[in-house]
Amino acid sequence: MITTMYVTRTAAGALAALLLLAGCSSKAKDSDGNGDKAAAGGVKTGEGVSGRTITLGALTDMTGVYATLGKSVTQAQQLYVKQLNAAGGVCGYQVALSVRDHGYDPQKAVSGYTELEPKVLGFAQFIGSPFVAAVKQRVDGQDKGLVLPQAWSSALLGSPYIRVIGSTYDIETINAVDFLIKEKGIRKGDRIGHVYFEGDYGESALVGSKHIAKEAGLTVVEQKIKPTDNDMTAQVAALKQAGVKAIVISAGPRQAASLVGDAAAGGFAVPIIGNNSAFAPQLLATQAGPALMKNYYVASPSLPIGADTPEAKKLVADYQAAYPKDALDNGIVAGWTAASAFGEALKKACANKDLTREGVDKALLSIDSYDIGFGVAQDFTDPKAPSSRQSVILQPDKSVTGGMKVVREAGASEAAEAYTPGA
Repeated sequence: MITTMYVTRTAAGALAALLLLAGCSSKAKDSDGNGDKAAAGGVKTGEGVSGRTITLGALTDMTGVYATLGKSVTQAQQLYVKQLNAAGGVCGYQVALSVRDHGYDPQKAVSGYTELEPKVLGFAQFIGSPFVAAVKQRVDGQDKGLVLPQAWSSALLGSPYIRVIGSTYDIETINAVDFLIKEKGIRKGDRIGHVYFEGDYGESALVGSKHIAKEAGLTVVEQKIKPTDNDMTAQVAALKQAGVKAIVISAGPRQAASLVGDAAAGGFAVPIIGNNSAFAPQLLATQAGPALMKNYYVASPSLPIGADTPEAKKLVADYQAAYPKDALDNGIVAGWTAASAFGEALKKACANKDLTREGVDKALLSIDSYDIGFGVAQDFTDPKAPSSRQSVILQPDKSVTGGMKVVREAGASEAAEAYTPGA
């Protein structure tokens, strides 16, 4: 649902170096110079808690490759915060969301994190796997603030502070290829194509496709691209020449629309499936719309915004009331889920009388089954493992709320259950 995250490994390393050069951030202190403060009622507080306000950070993309989804994620989180505050906040504190738009630019992502980190308790949003990976060393080593990113790279696993919500891209791709095998006739000996962004997102997904290909006797034909590569004509031609029977795409909505549209125009009628951030419902109004509805599928970490559950229906009604001119998409689910999980951790930390970063991190790690009504329960207790191995398979359909219908309910394939990320 969100979230396609690009940068080369070299760029990610450079970002990490820049962050280390930024040095230790200043830490909130009380008048005696202590790192933690004791608030009224004996609740410990620290960074990001000032006066009667808890401030959370949101590093989003409102103007770059994921502008549409970034807007939905942010507005959903602002809606959650508004409703939380209307219900009394947390421990008597009101919650505020401090938003910065990095436009999917590496330098802006670095400066945004460096600016906000000393001022916030943690981050309820951070779009961009490579950007989150670049700050991982700093988060783990010195900052230790909870980060719930809209990014699903397996490189983010292992941190007690950065917690991916849902299956990582490698596991999601294993489930996607399992769908192709079980439902679309792909069998041993076949070739499948994989079009992917270079960097943490695409390469994490590629690990997944190669893993299940080896297990199932398939051959993966790779096509590496950049976010600036919006025309997939060459990739379609290469994959058609290679005789692939299906295609996986780990890129953005624009690339997916071009790939599906060009394949259809060339009479190349193979099933195509994308990772969760490789679709936006606005694409259904383009020339690629009919082809997307006929031959494109998306693996998602949860049910879509149009799910037939009471929680989903309430979120749709509330969101439409708050933002009547804006479209519904799965960015809303991603934003709401992360904000809700952060809110749940805040409530548990409040009960433990510890609203410091350490207290909130510890509170999240105590949550072993969290489901806000979108079909998949999240287990945050093991930082080395994804919070879920399940995926829902969706298909674009402009006749349903949010433009996505469920074609396979939440589940984890045998290959995904047996797979260990990074092994």
